[in-house]
Amino acid sequence: MKQADADLKLSRTAFADGPRLLADIGATHARFALQTAPDEFRSVRVLQCDDFSGIVPLVRSYLEDHPGLNLNHAALALANPVHGDYVSMTNRDWQFSTDEVRRELGLHTLLVVNDFTALAMSIPGLKPADLMQVGSGTAAANSVIGVLGPGTGLGCSGVIPTVDGFITLGSEGGHTNFAPADEREYFILQYAWQTWSHVSNERLISGPGMEIIYRALAKRNGLAVRDLTSQQIIAGALKDQDALCQEVLECFCAMLGGAAANLAVTLGAFGGIFIGGGIVPRMGEWFLESPFRARFEAKGRFSSYLAEIPTYVITTPNPAFYGVATILSEHLRGRSGANTLMDRVQSLQSELTPAEQRVAQLVIEQPRLVLNEPIADIARLAEVSQPTVIRFCRSLGFQGLADFKLKFASSLTGAIPVRHSQVRVSDSTHDLSAKVIDNTVSAILKFRDQLDVRSLDRAIALISKAKKVEFYAMGNSRVVALDGQHKFFRFRIPTSLYGDAHLFTLAAELLQAGDVVIAISNSGKLPELLQAVEAARAAGADVIAITSSQSPLAKKATVCLTVDHAEDSTTFLSMISRILQLLLIDILSVGISLDEQNAALVLEHKGNGGSQESRRLLISHLDS
Repeated sequence: MKQADADLKLSRTAFADGPRLLADIGATHARFALQTAPDEFRSVRVLQCDDFSGIVPLVRSYLEDHPGLNLNHAALALANPVHGDYVSMTNRDWQFSTDEVRRELGLHTLLVVNDFTALAMSIPGLKPADLMQVGSGTAAANSVIGVLGPGTGLGCSGVIPTVDGFITLGSEGGHTNFAPADEREYFILQYAWQTWSHVSNERLISGPGMEIIYRALAKRNGLAVRDLTSQQIIAGALKDQDALCQEVLECFCAMLGGAAANLAVTLGAFGGIFIGGGIVPRMGEWFLESPFRARFEAKGRFSSYLAEIPTYVITTPNPAFYGVATILSEHLRGRSGANTLMDRVQSLQSELTPAEQRVAQLVIEQPRLVLNEPIADIARLAEVSQPTVIRFCRSLGFQGLADFKLKFASSLTGAIPVRHSQVRVSDSTHDLSAKVIDNTVSAILKFRDQLDVRSLDRAIALISKAKKVEFYAMGNSRVVALDGQHKFFRFRIPTSLYGDAHLFTLAAELLQAGDVVIAISNSGKLPELLQAVEAARAAGADVIAITSSQSPLAKKATVCLTVDHAEDSTTFLSMISRILQLLLIDILSVGISLDEQNAALVLEHKGNGGSQESRRLLISHLDS
């Protein structure tokens, strides 16, 4: 463990904001790693899910081996459908809110994705050494890929190529009905019907399913046997040459071949079918001679169709780490905290592919040329293909080259220099005027480029439906809170302001579900404010923080609207930060106005007419 920690310490500088926590959590095992650089995973550890009561104790157990770790971002691949914030696991009695887990663990970012979505995302990056091909067939370039994997359940997904990368399918195809192909499989289906009225592929083509097949075939063969686990069945077939275990394995592999064929014809997966999960890799090379491939091609009129499609077993350990790391990386690219687009290109270089890095280097060295030249010339000068130029732009969160050029041009035409000069006592009136104006305009342009629109949408939605809104702020931030109180009150939202640290927690303890706190702080470290935010969350209220993205307050909030402008507030008045905070209040106000206006239009459409006074207030606010 000491050597692992030493290796981790050496590579912590690879990501500017520290290592990233990755996990592949199934119903039985949870695999963890710390990503310290692209495709570099350290401190890999496997934990038994049965040993823990939920996600938080599981993650904390892994992190106990890394005290003092500066951890900001994490992504979990989960053997479960993932829709929205609340997750209830199918094969384990765990339920949790993603956002609550994020706050409990003190993270800035926590992504939870389906485990086979993560596995599918890893496939385009796999190398021949990571795979074992089963049977014939050749993968067609730029074609759809299918993914199937028996473990505790039966995972299923697909990968669709696009002009600039791949899209994965969030599929629950393992729950399609099981279709027997012969009398023996029909007997197994009848055996399963004694327990379930609906028998899916997952019921039989999985670890628990292999155990059902074992019991069913024992009954069919008139054998009295003790129950075996899937691991014991595989060992019995491959090591002990037990006849019943061998029949079970042959039957299991044939069923898997039929399910894989159905997936292939459904997706048109000429890029291949890839088998993951924890069961098939344990069969080793025996799987090459199993009935899998014969059943895969046994499709009647479509046998020749399937004969062209290759099938592979994924043999590299922990492949889901590559996929979930890619998903997290793409998410973080979209919300990079770099102050300018040029800064963003520089900070994200290490996460780009080698070809995309050549485009990034051209942007950094010759920005005006990139703005003025067509895509063909940019590709030629960077020595890459034209699709690579588009991939580079989309890696930064843009729709394509035109979108990138538009935003890049506005960033470069900072005819206003990028500076953060503080006003000094010795400055002349001319100098201090230039500093205040130039610094402010420059900061606003940077602020515009780094706005997290998704967080703004969430904040507007929370305020629009709030029963009441309370502002908590002190000192210079109290001016911003007062402005927000006046604006929100005009929308007939019950709004109050607390600027006394002694009253924060007292007020917070009286809140209820449906209430919203807007906490404003430059540092986000005031103990009384943090205590009040915790009390508000415990009372069921939501918290919107306007603060630095790296502050303790940001980690405790439901939504954080970040202001990362650097000012020495210990010596000077925080001028620009206050203006940026006021801008956020204005953005929220206009967003609420539009929500109210849309609601009024709906009422008018229904014949209710709406409130004339509400419409008058909306129009006057929008005009202002």
